[in-house]
Amino acid sequence: MSNYHVMKRADGNWEDKREHAERAASIYDDQKAAIAGAEEHAHNSGGGEVKIHRADNNKIRESYTVPPAVDPFPPRG
Repeated sequence: MSNYHVMKRADGNWEDKREHAERAASIYDDQKAAIAGAEEHAHNSGGGEVKIHRADNNKIRESYTVPPAVDPFPPRG
């Protein structure tokens, strides 16, 4: 299980990066493609969290679990 972060780079591109990694897993032209890439990487590593950062201040704006991982804090129905 691995967590991936989607962040805007200084050069204007977007990246998905495994949590605690020094280098990006992949680099993309837009955020939508970076999110899809992070979801695929998380899924292929047994599931995990995808955390999407805001472009303007790099704070996490959204986070969700990609299967087959199990959400440790599922929303109450």
